[in-house]
Amino acid sequence: MAPPKFGDLGKQSKDVFGKGYHFGLLKLDVKTKTSTGVEFSSGGSSTTETGQVSGNLETKYKVKDLGMTITEKWSTDNTLNTTMEVQDKLVPGLKVALDTKFAPASGSKGGKLSAEYKHETAAVCADIDLGLSALNASAVVGHKGWLAGYSTTFDIGKSVLTKHNVGLGYAASDFVLHTSVANGTDFGGSVYQKVSNNLETGVNLGWSSATSTTSFAIGAKYQLEDGACVRAKINNKSELGLGYQQQLRDGVTVTLSTLVNSGNFNAGGHKVGMALEMSA
Repeated sequence: MAPPKFGDLGKQSKDVFGKGYHFGLLKLDVKTKTSTGVEFSSGGSSTTETGQVSGNLETKYKVKDLGMTITEKWSTDNTLNTTMEVQDKLVPGLKVALDTKFAPASGSKGGKLSAEYKHETAAVCADIDLGLSALNASAVVGHKGWLAGYSTTFDIGKSVLTKHNVGLGYAASDFVLHTSVANGTDFGGSVYQKVSNNLETGVNLGWSSATSTTSFAIGAKYQLEDGACVRAKINNKSELGLGYQQQLRDGVTVTLSTLVNSGNFNAGGHKVGMALEMSA
């Protein structure tokens, strides 16, 4: 099995803190698939504080003979995005993608060309924008559960490296350890543990030498019966996040979440959110 991409190092812990929470949002996501294999996804969200509404519509279809996947997406900010991917056709394990973006109202356009190669012991990624301003590259190698990765950005116009990120980790069947250093100033670490089939926990640590700030958070997810699960997390700012997810029926899931400032409850500013996901 190939190691993860650099951006996916420590993903298990990130999911404990990120998935299942929709603070300050009301969301609706609908996914359908035709008999010919074309996938449609539509979504909308509204912020509870301002009432601002946004939405998107996405279609995805595959050209199996060419190993190509084409994704087209339109959003309510009147932006059109198109992605074309070719995987395992040029070289086994290689995926090449072209992303384009166009805003008809302003006429602005952009895009990037990316490549990703996965091997049993390595994962290498690179992308460059079509304006030829910056090149991003990363690599992760793995051996017997140990993972080491490096990510950098090269400014083509200035001919200088602008980012240096390093990640180290260890992955076992029931826990994942990850540490990282960004540009020599921001240090981070996370621990993920699958305590049982029902319980997952995560711990995140962070420290910045530039600002001398420290962050700390713990989180957990517990799977209940009948497709329900509860989530909880708290950080060093005493921000308590709670979430409850229930599968109402096959293809229909509702999620309720809230963020409470437990350190100063009377100050207000607490947030609630709800998301409804439907698929067929």
